[in-house]
Amino acid sequence: MRTSALRQTGGKSQKPGKITKKVRQWLTYVGPKKFIINASQPASDKIFDVSAFEKFLHDKIKVDNRVGNLGDTVVISQQGDGKIEVVAHTQFSGRYLKYLTKKFLKKQQLRDWLRVVSTSQGVYELRFFNVVNDDAEDDDE
Repeated sequence: MRTSALRQTGGKSQKPGKITKKVRQWLTYVGPKKFIINASQPASDKIFDVSAFEKFLHDKIKVDNRVGNLGDTVVISQQGDGKIEVVAHTQFSGRYLKYLTKKFLKKQQLRDWLRVVSTSQGVYELRFFNVVNDDAEDDDE
């Protein structure tokens, strides 16, 4: 291997044409992604604390495999009545937000009553489970 190729890779012995993980992320980055988590329904019923959820996201979101490494690449903000906006200037998955939302619901013991539904691309909504009342059907008979 040439010494110029070793200098470019920082002294590590890699193939000259190999694409590293950082370069692949940089090549596939399209632009800022905007995600909205709408929790207005449970927040209006006072069973979901939006500010605690925002703090949870600040503490748990990983950037470059490190927790608490948000910097300017990921911006989390609260928008009025129970909506949280996450703007990512790096590769970021909506499924990761859904996973963290479910994790928060489980921690708060709300997972039995609330579910996370994707209403459109980049928008997630917390909805109550539809409960069918079997007692009312039994009374009619």
